Amino acid sequence: MSISLELDKKKLPQHIAIIMDGNGRWAQSRGLMRLMGHKAGVKTVQRIVRAAREIGISVLTLYAFSSENWKRPANEVSGLMSLLKSYLESELASMQENNIRLRCIGRKEKLPAEIRETLIASMDRTAANSGLVLNLALSYGSRDEIVSAAREMARLCAAGKLRPEDITEEAFSGLLYTAGLPDPDLIIRTGGEFRLSNFLLWQASYAEIFITETHWPDFTREDFIAAITTFQKRQRRFGRTGDQIGGNN
Repeated sequence: MSISLELDKKKLPQHIAIIMDGNGRWAQSRGLMRLMGHKAGVKTVQRIVRAAREIGISVLTLYAFSSENWKRPANEVSGLMSLLKSYLESELASMQENNIRLRCIGRKEKLPAEIRETLIASMDRTAANSGLVLNLALSYGSRDEIVSAAREMARLCAAGKLRPEDITEEAFSGLLYTAGLPDPDLIIRTGGEFRLSNFLLWQASYAEIFITETHWPDFTREDFIAAITTFQKRQRRFGRTGDQIGGNN
């Protein structure tokens, strides 16, 4: 399928982040086990990664497993870890072929050893790729990320390596998991919930947010393009007035 003619290639969001919500509800509405919804969601990941690469998005961050998700039933967590390992193993060749670089943000050390080893191996194998950055948020919580960065900044000050007057937003951002990546321009949440759920709280300060009732397994390439089209119609003022940036608002 060709890229929608509605998209302005000069106004593409550089970084899109997605809260992939609704897998469990999708399954339950069909009388299926929740894990079947997650399996269906993996197929959506595959098609949205493909679409992002073809459209020309630079960074795609997927909220795959939050720090709070460890509280879910053990069988569901085990199933999710199994799906993650299968995805990493099955998609490595495709990532290499399509010049995709895999990154991860979150507490990798909390992942099961075999999952962590597979993840790190995939990141190492794709580290030289220069196309789309596929950034998986795994065992990720934004408050934990911010506290960790503040703790490291305090340690640097105590060691005399950083002066308090040198603490800036840029310096702080450099200590976050997302260091080196642009902040998200667009955050998409599927499943109809109107919250960020502890996702990229610092980085999302000026992100445009797109909410859809569609559950993640049903989220299509056309839905993805529709979200980008909506983004391109919004006026991003960053604190200025519409007149200052040549708009009417």
